[in-house]
Amino acid sequence: MADGAQTTTKKHKQFVSEPMGDKLVTELGGIGPKYGERLRAEGFEKAYNVLGQFLVLNKDKDLFIDWLMETASTNTKCATDCYNCLRDWSDSFI
Repeated sequence: MADGAQTTTKKHKQFVSEPMGDKLVTELGGIGPKYGERLRAEGFEKAYNVLGQFLVLNKDKDLFIDWLMETASTNTKCATDCYNCLRDWSDSFI
């Protein structure tokens, strides 16, 4: 992982190890049931919906984390975990 000091979770490793396909938003690192429900309520049901926003924001860490915290009321750690998950996935597949 690019941040070095952090370790990846099993969920993160699983997500970035394969194509996204039709994965639910809750399969993203940092997004559990509570944040997943909030994202679904805002129209982000699938992981690829959140990936789209990540790309619209030009993969910018600060912009994406701010967007996720505002949209789903996530905490900073969970938003950062989600960012790292999408960054690592896009580095492998885009």
